[in-house]
Amino acid sequence: MADPIPGVLLLNVGTPDGPSVPEVRKYLREFLMDPRVIDLALPLRWLLVHGLILPTRPAKSAAAYRAVWGPRGSPLLQHSEDLRDALQAALGGRARVAIGMRYGNPSIAAALDSLLAADVSEIIVLPMFPQYAAASTGTALERVMELAGARWNVPPLRVLPAFYDDAGFLDACASVASRALADRGLTFLDLDHVLMSFHGLPERHCRRSDPTGMHCLSASSCCDAIVAANRHCYRAQCFATARALAQRLQLPAERWSIAFQSRLGRTPWIQPHTDVVLAELGQRRLQRVAVLEPSFVADCLETVEEIGIRGREVFAAHGGGELLALPCVNADPAWVAAVLEMTSGMASRPFGHTAAATASG
Repeated sequence: MADPIPGVLLLNVGTPDGPSVPEVRKYLREFLMDPRVIDLALPLRWLLVHGLILPTRPAKSAAAYRAVWGPRGSPLLQHSEDLRDALQAALGGRARVAIGMRYGNPSIAAALDSLLAADVSEIIVLPMFPQYAAASTGTALERVMELAGARWNVPPLRVLPAFYDDAGFLDACASVASRALADRGLTFLDLDHVLMSFHGLPERHCRRSDPTGMHCLSASSCCDAIVAANRHCYRAQCFATARALAQRLQLPAERWSIAFQSRLGRTPWIQPHTDVVLAELGQRRLQRVAVLEPSFVADCLETVEEIGIRGREVFAAHGGGELLALPCVNADPAWVAAVLEMTSGMASRPFGHTAAATASG
């Protein structure tokens, strides 16, 4: 009998099955009806999603997906599959790797089925979200536990923590960005400004993550360092990632900034907003600006279309020159090595005790 091997489950948000309006509507319905994404009471959430969002949003989103759709599907799916395949090749027969999307396909249920059919000894769960948010990491883990817990033989699960301060992740981000510039004959010294754009989140989600109820978003300095009150705060973790990357890239304080993209609806979202910042940078007549998006490990609709197409248009329309949307880590060998290190260690790190966290905070 062969020795049992572990399974590695890579979690991500998901993607529609195709770029048509019906396929996108199905995906958005599942996504937006999640109470961790829109945290309103069910009747209000249903009215908001079905009454205001789904009548118009799917057509706009489908057009955006068509602009980036490839022979293998969406960018997120392609890069996720490439990472899975690279990890599997590196691990050989020592582990089994599967992708599970919180919404759409390949589903978390299908991923668990495939790993358990291989009779894995345990499942190492890696949410592919560098910074923790209840609307991303939280809902994906909740689904894993729901499905795993429904089985008669509940499989052993080992969940890896947010890796916003992981040295391997940060090194991979810096390496990929630097090489992307080098391919254009540039370095970070040739740029007028570097914008680090993270996915947005409603302000109330940050406040709910603060056990004291008094720290998060209470002052402009609330994210200047990781402390007990904001250790679960998405915005604070984004700032920690940005500080660590700026240090690795040797960016002067006046040459880089942080913003948050992809806001939805009229409720207050964390600031500053990426589209507003891009307009302001354009109004300054900056000629060469690069955008890094270190809340994403795989290029997706938000990086390729929102920044690479619409963001570039906003920047140019306000007087800016060249906007460089730098790639995510995707399946780069440096990122593959970092994931292998994270999954092989398998031990949860004491919060904020990595070298990267010390350097950034």
